[in-house]
Amino acid sequence: MRTLVVGDVHSGLRALEQLMDRANVSPEDHIIFLGDYVDGWSTAVETIDFLIQIKDTHHCTFIRGNHDELCREWLLTQRENPQWLAHGGTATRDSYLGANRENWELHLNFYADLENYYLAKDNRLYLHAGYTNLKGIDFEYFEQSFYWDRTLWELATALSPDLKPADPNFPKRLTHYKEVFIGHTPISKLKEVPPQKAVNIWNVDTGAAFKGKLTMLDVDTKEFWQSDPVHTLYPGERGRN
Repeated sequence: MRTLVVGDVHSGLRALEQLMDRANVSPEDHIIFLGDYVDGWSTAVETIDFLIQIKDTHHCTFIRGNHDELCREWLLTQRENPQWLAHGGTATRDSYLGANRENWELHLNFYADLENYYLAKDNRLYLHAGYTNLKGIDFEYFEQSFYWDRTLWELATALSPDLKPADPNFPKRLTHYKEVFIGHTPISKLKEVPPQKAVNIWNVDTGAAFKGKLTMLDVDTKEFWQSDPVHTLYPGERGRN
């Protein structure tokens, strides 16, 4: 059984279907989705439908992303957040307005059941964005950090490669987990890039909402698969560009 982690999908169902095929994903594999399933391309409803379906046929863990929370809030209240609409929400709103309202309830249940993080038995941590507490996730004061924080990746990329965990200046919050897998902060919005490691943090958001590809990574071997550039799968659409 493989453990496969998937970066931010942003409604790119066509890219996700490519990855499932290219990685030859089987029901025995454990697929960990890092969140941000919507807000970007036009197939938001279809993307969530697909995820709900494979939950019944595959071993899946679904992490909560900030865009998933923004979408859930709109589904519950219909209040239009200008910031959400400007950052991919317009395509998601239009997708839902064209869908059967019975789907809304199923999707609200899906969003409500998302996990803020997943800590595996091998001490690998999976979450959408990050955490800020020096003692780790169990001591985080604000759960929104798990799907909004950008300082974890900023910290990891700012460190000198020569700084070791035994050094007294090494950041304490990076010492608690064998590896941490995140999305949320695109490595690039303008070009195709591989997943990137900084210290023990792996960023798997390779810009699928923009000009990049969607990525799936085998956490043990670090082999990875990528879709075509997602914008080429949605000709005539802007995504979040």
